[in-house]
Amino acid sequence: MQSNNPVFRRSEEFSRSGANAYGNQTYAGNGANYQGYGSDPSTWGTGEPGSVETPARSGAPMTIDSVVQKTGISIGVVIVAAMATWILTPEITPASNADDLSPLIAALTIGSLGAFALSMVNSFKRVISPGLVIGFALLEGVALGALSKLFNVQFGEGVVQGAVIGTFAAFAGTLAAYKILNIKVGAKFRTFVVAAMFGMVALSLMELVLSMFGQSIGLFGFGGLGMLTAIAGLVLGVFMLILDFDFVEQGVANQIPERESWRAAFAMTVSLVWIYTNLLRLLAIFSQD
Repeated sequence: MQSNNPVFRRSEEFSRSGANAYGNQTYAGNGANYQGYGSDPSTWGTGEPGSVETPARSGAPMTIDSVVQKTGISIGVVIVAAMATWILTPEITPASNADDLSPLIAALTIGSLGAFALSMVNSFKRVISPGLVIGFALLEGVALGALSKLFNVQFGEGVVQGAVIGTFAAFAGTLAAYKILNIKVGAKFRTFVVAAMFGMVALSLMELVLSMFGQSIGLFGFGGLGMLTAIAGLVLGVFMLILDFDFVEQGVANQIPERESWRAAFAMTVSLVWIYTNLLRLLAIFSQD
């Protein structure tokens, strides 16, 4: 089964198996040519009559443990980079002027743009690169550290703490619901989530461009419209996690190469950051007098 998620679609491995995680018959590669056939007959298998042949895989397969380890590394880099940015940037107060805020604004801008660029590269790169995943996590951490510090001063300390706790609670709750309720992910659900995700990104870019000309619709502000988009973004983040869990489950069942653990780690890091930023904004709106 082929994914509509650009992160996983770049990996042919997620489409490869004799039977998918739900027991439905699929065919290796969906007609794609695999490296190894036609190059070294010794790697061919004789198989059984009526069976579907797949090329020999080198290295250990991806496991739940390997996904947990790589995701832990990626999230750990985000947290360390965020803490370092918070500590190393100058202290600010609600009365701080533009000069005092400039280091934080610079960190937020550089981190956000760099993380966005690497997220696009990682999403559409055919062979996942651990270095680029770590680079994305590092830049994302810098952006989140700066953003969190600004929100902490403007809206109070409880906002950041609540967003952190809420993000991990959302992860745990979504995982529990996925397993206990035995959630099945269909093609229409995938298409909807990915379309909504790119739609939200497009709206963010539109707001960014408008802000350069001193204009704003308020989609990502702290008013009523901003609250609606924050709630929608939070729900979308949970849906993205469901897609991540589904693809990890299929990948483990298909015994894809261990290196794909980094792709799964990247996807879950994106989903958790997405949930955190929307939850942070939502709590900031609620905290206003």
